[in-house]
Amino acid sequence: MLAFERHSRGETDRAELAPKALIVAGWTGRDEKALHHHIEELAAIGVPRPSSVPVFYRISTANLTQVTDLEVLGPDTSGEAEPVVVAMHDGLWLGVGSDHTDRKAETMGIALSKQICAKVIGKTLWRLDDVADHWDKIILRAYVTIDGMRLKYQEGPLSAMRNPSDLMSCAGAKFVTGTVMFCGTLGAIGGIRPSTQFTAILEDPVLGRKVSCEYNIDALPVVR
Repeated sequence: MLAFERHSRGETDRAELAPKALIVAGWTGRDEKALHHHIEELAAIGVPRPSSVPVFYRISTANLTQVTDLEVLGPDTSGEAEPVVVAMHDGLWLGVGSDHTDRKAETMGIALSKQICAKVIGKTLWRLDDVADHWDKIILRAYVTIDGMRLKYQEGPLSAMRNPSDLMSCAGAKFVTGTVMFCGTLGAIGGIRPSTQFTAILEDPVLGRKVSCEYNIDALPVVR
C-alpha cells in the first residue's frame, strides 16, 4: 500500500492506494532539441536510441516504494526526477517521484533496466485538476549528493514535457483506480551519474507550494 497526504483547494486529507498498474513514460519532451539532447546523453553511455517517441514501459507494481533508503545492486544506478500521475477512486492526482534506473543494464535494454530498480514516489499529492491550467509553469528539479557535495542535477519547467492528458491518450491504457504513471524527465545537468542521495521536487509557483521525495542510495556489492 502507498500512503499519501493529499491537497486540493485548501483541503487536506490522507489516503492509501493499492497500485494495480505502473507505467513509466519515456521520451516525453515537447522540445525536439531538448529531447534530442536527452537521447544523445543516454547514447553516450551506450543506451540504444528509442524506436519511437514517446514510449510506455509497463513495470511491476512491486517496484513502487516510498522508502527513504534505497538499496541497489552495484555502482551504476541513478535517479531521474519525474512528475507522477496517480489514479485514485476520486480522480487523478499529481506527485513527484524518481525513476531510479540501472545504467549498465540500460545498455542491454531500457525495459530491463527499469524493471531492475525500484521507483520512488513522494508522499504528497495535488489534485491534477488544480494545476492543469498552469501545468507549463510548474518547475521540476533534482538535487544529488556526490562526493559529499550537494549539486543541482535537473531543472526546468513542465512546458518542456507533454502534459498528462496527452500522455494518457498516447499510452492506450485505461487509467482505472490504482494506475500510476511516471511522466518523463529532463536532461541531467553535467550528464547522468550516480550519487549517494537523490531529491526530486515539483514547485508550483502559481499556488506557492512544493512536493518532494528524497532518498539515500546504498549500493550493494556485486558478487561474481
